[in-house]
Amino acid sequence: MTILIDQPELGSQPEKLYSETNELVLDGGFPVPKDGFMAPEINSFGNSFRDYDAESERQKTVEEFYRINHINQTYDFVKKMREAYGKLDRVEMSIWECCELLNDVIDDSDPDLDEPQIEHLLQTAEAIRKDYPNEDWLHLTGLIHDLGKVLLHPSFGELPQWAVVGDTFPLGCAFDEANVHHKYFKENPDYNNPHYSTKNGIYSEGCGLDNVAKENKSTLPPAALFIIRYHSFYPLHRHGAYKHLMNEEDVENLKWLHIFNKYDLYSKSKVRIDVEKVKPYYLSLIEKYFPAKLRW
Repeated sequence: MTILIDQPELGSQPEKLYSETNELVLDGGFPVPKDGFMAPEINSFGNSFRDYDAESERQKTVEEFYRINHINQTYDFVKKMREAYGKLDRVEMSIWECCELLNDVIDDSDPDLDEPQIEHLLQTAEAIRKDYPNEDWLHLTGLIHDLGKVLLHPSFGELPQWAVVGDTFPLGCAFDEANVHHKYFKENPDYNNPHYSTKNGIYSEGCGLDNVAKENKSTLPPAALFIIRYHSFYPLHRHGAYKHLMNEEDVENLKWLHIFNKYDLYSKSKVRIDVEKVKPYYLSLIEKYFPAKLRW
């Protein structure tokens, strides 16, 4: 996934969204349970998580994905895609119906999982639910954070994988070396474009990362929207790249993203979730935070 950065005014500081208890310790600036989710050291393939150099057939698929992605994801391409899909005129359906479409999607960019995406959504949500039982907005964020991958589905035009999945990075400014397989950007038409090849490019320092549209009238808090849009922005939240583009609200929301990332990344496994058992709970959250049908 790639982003074009809008430049809103500095946002106000969001309210603290967590519940205070004596059983919590600080992690990324926010409290988490002392005996909470323990991140495993290896993924389901026996490698370290996000190891893009491990020798395996899966890694060959992942690297080829990033080669094509980095060559073809240009500023003009993404601007055209935003204009086309921003109309939200493809289909009307519920959040859960959209989740079920991901039964048919496997992410070629992910070195840690080759299961259908709905498995990953439920694994993430359930791991968060165990550690943060009172933060229902965060449980729902875990469930829906990858719904953008439905763009791979025939109902949404069946876009190629390189146009939809993978790590997030900004276009319109220089490609930071913290991006996975950075070497392939040299073949991207934007790489030598003088307008896009400087540190700030077309942006201004401190312009702010997030200007997420809420056309479907979700009542999820700003931190949830930030997580949904930037959970794959590993150059930022793992390596500290592109921080010069952040504003004050971004800095505050990034604390929640750091917490979310542990569950998004390390909950991936071959352990299956009983969908029918947990479905009523998540349907109740969808009803709380979203209308019955959404435009997509």
